[in-house]
Amino acid sequence: MTLRSFISWTAWPVLLTLCLISTAIGFHYGIPVIAFNLTYAALAVTLLMLERKMPHEIEWTKSDGQIWSDIFHTLVSKGTVQTLVVFSTVLGLAVYITPMSEPGYGIWPRHWPLWAQVILGVVASEFGLYWAHHIAHKWKPLWRFHAIHHSVKKLWIVNTGRFHFIDSLKSILLGTGILLALGAPMEVITWLAAITAYIGILTHCNVEMKFGWISYVFNTPELHRWHHSKDLREGDKNFGENIMLWDWVFGTWFHESWRRPPVDIGIKDEMPPRFRDQLAYPFRRPYPTFRQWGPDKLPENQ
Repeated sequence: MTLRSFISWTAWPVLLTLCLISTAIGFHYGIPVIAFNLTYAALAVTLLMLERKMPHEIEWTKSDGQIWSDIFHTLVSKGTVQTLVVFSTVLGLAVYITPMSEPGYGIWPRHWPLWAQVILGVVASEFGLYWAHHIAHKWKPLWRFHAIHHSVKKLWIVNTGRFHFIDSLKSILLGTGILLALGAPMEVITWLAAITAYIGILTHCNVEMKFGWISYVFNTPELHRWHHSKDLREGDKNFGENIMLWDWVFGTWFHESWRRPPVDIGIKDEMPPRFRDQLAYPFRRPYPTFRQWGPDKLPENQ
């Protein structure tokens, strides 16, 4: 086995494991946020280097002219969520949210070991994340926001966070809302946020990786590349954010190992190149014509 092949098979599980270990150390020493930020930065640098040395698609190493739009979308999406958290007290939301994450509320098994609670949290929240993503593909008003993400012409780590902030907010509310309703502690919610961030950037990276059984359990780059296909027989699949459990349950898991996912990805409609126009796109444009709303209609027939 060559070094490149060894890295391809081990990169995803090794990097995710190291990230989880680093996060656990941060929790142990009471600095989970600092540990997460340092770990995420190190993961981003590592993946960026791997994208240069062993890209999955050479075509995706070329500039698409969207790097600043990608960065601005990431900053606005993350900033919007953080601002809502900071001002939750002013808005009076903390009065309701805080008790939901304290002992005595809900049916959450707080007597379980934290690692088991985190696994349960990933599975439970994934149900909300799955349907938030699925509905965004099927319901035209939400698709207008989600189309910002699918308008990318290539996949790489910089456009991992390219989401309209309303699209991001919708997913976070549905995913985290389930945990809050069940009474999950804040430690579990913090762990979920970290895991989602790590798997998210790994999923979008343009690195040649091999997965085997991993893609049956987790969301991986090879599954997400199918998800960005213009052919919706392939693209309207693999809605899971972290794990693929609900894709298996609802019949939307998709992977054909005998061929490569398409290089030509994106949407049929024209997306404005400027960031500010992309923010306004869901509100100003008529309903796009590039989505079909059933398996019997294919892009080429429109």
